[in-house]
Amino acid sequence: MQFLQLLISGVAQGCIYGLIALGFVLIYKATETVSFAQGELMMLGAFGGLVGMTLLGMPYWAAMLVAVLGMAVFGMLLERLVIRPILGQPAFSIVMLTIGIGYVARGLITMVPGMGTDTQALPVPYKDEIIKIGGNAMGIGALVLNIEHMVVIGATGVLCVLLFALFRYSKLGIAMQAASQNQLAAYYMGIPVQRLNGLAWGLAAAVAAIAGLLLAPITFVHANMGFIGLKAFPAAVVGGFGSLPGAIVGGLVIGLVESFSGFYLPDGFKDTAAYIVVLVMLMVKPNGLFGDTLRKKV
Repeated sequence: MQFLQLLISGVAQGCIYGLIALGFVLIYKATETVSFAQGELMMLGAFGGLVGMTLLGMPYWAAMLVAVLGMAVFGMLLERLVIRPILGQPAFSIVMLTIGIGYVARGLITMVPGMGTDTQALPVPYKDEIIKIGGNAMGIGALVLNIEHMVVIGATGVLCVLLFALFRYSKLGIAMQAASQNQLAAYYMGIPVQRLNGLAWGLAAAVAAIAGLLLAPITFVHANMGFIGLKAFPAAVVGGFGSLPGAIVGGLVIGLVESFSGFYLPDGFKDTAAYIVVLVMLMVKPNGLFGDTLRKKV
């Protein structure tokens, strides 16, 4: 039973990593840049849901929907006003810019009185609910399933199906795939590449917001919750930086390794497990589990 509970907990945590890693991959495929602000976008989405439920008195589902849509719009504006003007500059400049965006976001949140510096609980309807499976009449030996973890796993599965349908069957998704493979050729074919780049940033921000809203009931809402993005980046590397399915698989790998190492190995291994996995992956398969092998002829 202990093994199964560690497995479920690791999968749930891995789903969060995978969703944030999806944002890394979406932005990279669209603009060939790496955004280190994904964790902070997740944090802003969680705060958006918190404001909607506690200050505006919105129902749970309405607050979640408004927060996700709001972050999608924010992501598109961020790409249009901040990122697009410096596209074409060295990659290091864009990376530093996204890191700066993350610091600015955390700083602005901490300036909000009565909320930014405190740890807040997101009042979701399923808070602290559990399901017991098996065991005796006293509950001994039962498998205890945390509803919060099950919601994370279920929501991630639904989102993956929706994203698969978007990129497989919709004209928008097919156009985004074409632009990610060759932007110049897509532009000559009449595809609005710049507009699709903005949509990619908006989609990445919306997915990050969903991750934040799913994580908030487990770890609370606070200004520094975006640092979890530092664990999602290894997930994107493990899965393959150009692969959307790889982002989810990489997140699951990191989540499971963390869960089991935190229980079976000495203290300290859990915090470094993700980076050890990345080092091993870079030595064994540098392009990740689902990454494409690129060759350059000179």
